[in-house]
Amino acid sequence: MSEKTGSCMCGAVRFTATDVPATFGACHCDACRRWTGSAMLAVTVPQDKLTWEGEAQIRTLQSSDWAERAWCQRCGSALYYHVTADGPMSENLQVPIGLFDDANGFTFDSEIFIDCKPDSFAYAGEREVMTRAQVFAKYGAPE
Repeated sequence: MSEKTGSCMCGAVRFTATDVPATFGACHCDACRRWTGSAMLAVTVPQDKLTWEGEAQIRTLQSSDWAERAWCQRCGSALYYHVTADGPMSENLQVPIGLFDDANGFTFDSEIFIDCKPDSFAYAGEREVMTRAQVFAKYGAPE
């Protein structure tokens, strides 16, 4: 994909992302469900491919031993999830797909923490799925 722009709900924080992948995934872990009110549907974007406007409005919380979450302090919109522990995901941000000004053209390709997914959630189509244990084994996060 090419360049994509987006913002929080109130517009105080905006971003431009380049070389945005054409895929997104869902995370069903307890923290993402509580943070977003549902599964977190997000696009993996390398940090160095994102530029931010309104950075003074961004707040972060170290939400686990290995990751942080960011939000707009003005409207509360979730801005990204970031693995802070060393490893294959530490250079990326998980940006909620709903923040993009144009969220068309993405393909839903993965679900993680599938064993934590409420039985009332159902998505159509085939995609890669990983359990909590598989995610921690693949990315090296502690259990």
